[in-house]
Amino acid sequence: MRIKVLKRKTNELKIEVEEEGHTFCNALQKAILEDDTIEMAGYDVPHPLVDSAIVYVHTKGQRKPEVAIKEAAKRILGQSKEFRRAFNEALKVWQRK
Repeated sequence: MRIKVLKRKTNELKIEVEEEGHTFCNALQKAILEDDTIEMAGYDVPHPLVDSAIVYVHTKGQRKPEVAIKEAAKRILGQSKEFRRAFNEALKVWQRK
C-alpha cells in the first residue's frame, strides 16, 4: 500500500491510497466517521480497473485530519485482532464436537 498526499490544509486532507479499493476504504471511512471531531469523510474509487482510491477527511476546528486517520486505522487493527481471536476460538469449539 502506498499513500500519496493530494491536498493538505489545517483541517482537510485528501490522499490517494494505491493498491486498495472499497473493502479497506469503506472500513476506514466508517472508523473515521465514529470520531466526533470529523465534519466529513468519504472516499472514491475513480475507476474499477485501477487499484487506487481517493480518501477525503475534513475535521471540525483545528484538529489535524492525519491524526484522525491514524486513530481510525488503529481501531480497525484492534477490531481485526479481535475478530481473528474470536474466529480461532470458534474453530476450536467446532473441532471439539
